[in-house]
Parts: sequence; C-alpha cells; structure tokens
Amino acid sequence: MNILFRGGRVYTPEGVLQAAVLVKDGVITAVGPEAELSRLTPSHDTVDLNGGLLTPGFTDAHVHPVQAGLERAKCDLSEIFGLDEYLAKITDYAAENQDKEWIDGGGWDMSAFPGGLPHREHLDFLDRPAYLIQRDHHAAWVNSRALDLAGITKNTPDPVDGRIERDADGTPTGVLHEGAMDLVGLLTPRPTAEDLDDALAEAQRHLFSLGITGWQDAIVGSYAGSGDQLPTYLSAARQGRLKARVVGALWWDRTRGLDQVDDLVERRAAAGGLDRFTATSVKIMQDGITENFTAATLEPYCLCGGTGLSYVDPHKLKEYVAALDERGFQVHFHAIGERAVREALDSFEGTDPANRHHIAHLQIIEPSDVPRFAALGVTANLQPLWATHHAQMDELTLPYLGEPRSSWQYPFKDLLDHGTRFCAGSDWPVSNADPLQGMHVAVNRTEPGGSLHAGYPTAQTPFLPGQRVDLGTAMAAYTSGSAWINRSPAGVIEPGRPADLVVLDRDPFELPPEDIWTTRVRMTFVDGEAVHERP
Repeated sequence: MNILFRGGRVYTPEGVLQAAVLVKDGVITAVGPEAELSRLTPSHDTVDLNGGLLTPGFTDAHVHPVQAGLERAKCDLSEIFGLDEYLAKITDYAAENQDKEWIDGGGWDMSAFPGGLPHREHLDFLDRPAYLIQRDHHAAWVNSRALDLAGITKNTPDPVDGRIERDADGTPTGVLHEGAMDLVGLLTPRPTAEDLDDALAEAQRHLFSLGITGWQDAIVGSYAGSGDQLPTYLSAARQGRLKARVVGALWWDRTRGLDQVDDLVERRAAAGGLDRFTATSVKIMQDGITENFTAATLEPYCLCGGTGLSYVDPHKLKEYVAALDERGFQVHFHAIGERAVREALDSFEGTDPANRHHIAHLQIIEPSDVPRFAALGVTANLQPLWATHHAQMDELTLPYLGEPRSSWQYPFKDLLDHGTRFCAGSDWPVSNADPLQGMHVAVNRTEPGGSLHAGYPTAQTPFLPGQRVDLGTAMAAYTSGSAWINRSPAGVIEPGRPADLVVLDRDPFELPPEDIWTTRVRMTFVDGEAVHERP
C-alpha cells in the first residue's frame, strides 16, 4: 500500500520543511516535493495535511499504561478536583457498583486538601473498604474499614520504605505513603488476566489518540499493590494485539539485592524474539516525592525537617547498577530529590553509555551535578508538565524546599546547555499523557489552557522562565530522543524508517508559543496503518 502525505509541513531531522512524504508498505521511502513524489508512485492513497504538521509518532519514555487502563475502569478521580467533587464521584461510583467488595481507584490531588492530606473519616460513610491511590501514586487514601482489615493501628510501625500518616494521638489518619501503601493495597481484589488485557487495550487506544506510537512502561512488576504486567504484554505481543513499540522496564525489588539479577535476565529472555515488546530496561526507584517529604534531599526540608528516603542503599547502588550494566541492561531511575539524582549519577560512574541509561523526573538537581549527565552519557528523561506554578507546587513544594533549592527545579535549559541528551514522557496516569501539552510547558513553563490547574492564580506566571527550551528541542525529546532511548527504529521522518506518523490539525511551529496547547492529533499511523482518526 502506498500513501502520499501532502498539503502541509513535515518535522524532519533537517527542521520543519514544506514537503510531502511517501510511504510504501509501511516504510517511509521519500521526503520531498509533492510533484516529484507523485511521479515516483503514480498509484497511491493521499492523506491531506490541510495545512497541519506531519511528525514522527511520539514515544512516551516514562508511562504506566496498564495501571492507567485499570484506573480508567475504576473510581477515576483524575479529571476532577476538590473534596466535594471527589466525594460526589465516589458516592456515585459506589451506588453504581453495588457488587464490588472494595471501592478502589484513584487520581486525587494532594493540593485539594489542607496540608496535602485527606482523612479516613471522609470515606467512612462507605459500607465497604476503600483504597484510592493519589495522583502521583506515592500515597493511598483509605477508610477505617480498610485499616481494620489490614490490622493497622496506632501500634503498627512504619515500614522501612514508607510512612503511615497519624493523628496527634498516633491513630492512623487513612493516608499511607510509599511502601506503607502495600499494607492495604495487597488486600484489594486482584484484576483478572482479562481485566489486564482490557486495560492495556484501552491504554493503547488512548495513547494512539494522542499520537503516541511507542512507550517505555516504567514499572513492569509488582508495586504498590499492583500485579506484574509482564504476562499481559507477552500475551498481547504474541497475539498481535500490541501494535505500539514498547519497552518494559522491569521492576527492581528494593527489598532484595544482587540475587534478583539472574531473575531479571530470565524475565528479559521471556520477551526475546517478539516484534513489539522487549524487556531490556530495569527500573530503580531511588526516592519518593517532595510533597510527602520522601524525596531524598541533601539538606533538611524547611518547616518539617528530615531529608527524605533513599530506597536503595546508596552504598550498594553502584554495585547493583554495575551488575545490570554488565548484563547489558539499561537502567531507568526514578529520582526526584537532588540527593537521589546525585546517587543515581554516582552509580553510573564507569558504566557503558551504549546501554542508554536514563534518569526520570529530575525535579531538583544541585547545579554542580548538571554537567555530569553529558559527561557520563546519561539521558535526562523529562516530565515537563510538572514545571509550572500550580497548587501542589506553590502550596506544598516551594514552602518546604526553600531557597536556593526551589530554583534548582526542572533545569531543562541548563541541562541542554551542557549537552545533555533528552527524552520525555508523561508518567500517565500521574499526569496528562498528551505530549503536546508537555511541549507547551517545556516551551512556556506555564499551565496549558484547559488543564485542571489552568485557573490557579499563578498558573500563567512562568515557572523559572530561564529554564524554558525551544519547541524544536521539546519535539525532539518526544520523538527521536525517546525513540533512541527505546532503541526504536521509528521517531524520525526519513527514508527507510517505519511509517509511525502523526498528523496534527495545525502547525505548532507557526503558532504563538502560548497557543501550542491548542494543537490536536488528527490521525496516527503505525507502519503506515491508521490506528487513530479523530471523528
């Protein structure tokens, strides 16, 4: 099948060109003037760009699709904000799902509550236990029934990798941070294989609608009460249901040590020979998040003290990373606080850059560590949507970080100026999966119009505007940069590449920067086959 894309501009390695693109049998064969390409293949179908932009398919370098698909089928609070709206949605969900033993789901925002903390009493009107994961997936909100089932009392100690939030008298409030989530999460009903298959299918459909044709699943394993997604991916890839190009980042169990490396090698081998899925990366979560003071910092938090948690002993981390590197694994770190970032960078000293290691999130980087990314060949995996003024930032983060640490957040331009390679992702369902919204923030450092936080008083005040990057840099991070991190052959429009392509309804390079967020995906193609078309 031959397709000619015409009538707009094309984002290529040489820049944005007025050109047409010819696809034959799922492969890009030529980029050039329309008349010339029409002569090359007189018989072809035509896709009219209508003045829009043709881009490579986007790759999300840090996302949780199966979990997102499951949550979309549960009590999903991610599209609303505020206690009253949450309780209304929970009430309706409970009434519509009388047969469910638990009320589970998630998506609540810490900034909707004083001090970032809901309370069990808000949920005690329910006739069933409740387990609702926070938007960032670093805490859970439960009711008294759930606490009772788990046997959690004022005498229950905090797990080593988490914290039970407590009232003044020591009684658990109903908020469980990090590793403490499993105390209740592991009691919730397990999804069936069919549930997981449906979740992946729904996630793929949604991601295709946003132009995302490949991704790295940032946790393939059991974490925070969720089960192992590896069998789901293997089944979907073997049966041809997985159309996207996917890398699974196998979960590093922080309760174990080097003994798990052989197990990870076996898990990687289980995906050997598959066309659409590999398990060549390992995910290490080194710390938590700033809002609950579990992000690992060099100096104590303001107002509350403490320096957060290093989930993996930094004295052993280098040995673990070296073992993974020697076995040819890519290592994918979660690092939010500046100490966690430094510990991750330290662990990469002496590793092979050919394994394409990367660190995700990078909320705070101590300035002397910025040049180390390029020096070590470590890629910065950006989640740009978080780099704005919004309630969680202004009310729960800035007061506890203080200066100068607050000014070290999301230093995209500093990293770029030091020659750092970028990839980018969303962390969906933690935040919106739309790459165009992420690009808007990378360029403007303001909330996109229409977001849940767009009406926040300072949402349109640029957050650390000196760290803005240009649209070409942001677009490259979501296309060629993230495809490179996944070793995907896609991500670039040039002859010989797979025809994983996106038709945008307008050309964001021709828009005022503040309007980038208005751009929408019209069509998405994988190997030249349309997998999404907007009605």
